[in-house]
Amino acid sequence: MWHCLASVYLTLYLQLDICIVKYLLSPQTLGKSSLTIQFVEGQFVDSYDPTIENTFNKMVSVNGQDFNLQLVDTAGQDEYSIFPQSHSMDIHGYVLVYAVTSMKSFEVVQVLHDKLLDMVGKIQVPTVLVGNKKDLHMERVIKPEEGKKLADSWGAAFMESSAKENETAVELFKRIILEMERADGNVASEDKKCAVM
Repeated sequence: MWHCLASVYLTLYLQLDICIVKYLLSPQTLGKSSLTIQFVEGQFVDSYDPTIENTFNKMVSVNGQDFNLQLVDTAGQDEYSIFPQSHSMDIHGYVLVYAVTSMKSFEVVQVLHDKLLDMVGKIQVPTVLVGNKKDLHMERVIKPEEGKKLADSWGAAFMESSAKENETAVELFKRIILEMERADGNVASEDKKCAVM
């Protein structure tokens, strides 16, 4: 189960530019599809078949500007395989997700980040690190401070989320849009410290 890398291709149509975000995580059981469905449909789905490819569309407003998002939720691949070229071509940002209930997923997300940087040939790319399943307090093994420290070392934004909460799912997608805009110089730099949600 820990050897699966799942992807969501997130296409942002911004004015005339097309920005694409890869939404990546390690094990299938981290709630990536549930986060996506929460964002798009506003409901929590406890079980979801990750082998089916689904496309979702959603309009979101960030700082008064509307973004038409097209999300393609795809099945995963082995985390030890070489990333396909499609993971770096025309990609403007990444969302990396681990479960706060899984030390293994926290370790794997670090490997994924290193692979992404090697693949894109840059020392930094717009990234949001997400600690999912924050609602599972009794099962938590990764502290918010640990996730924040890792994100800071990458120069990335950080947040915790729960697929059961619509506001954190929405915030996730707004954050990656802001990170891409910041990288393009379109958003005034703001303190990357954020309240742990």
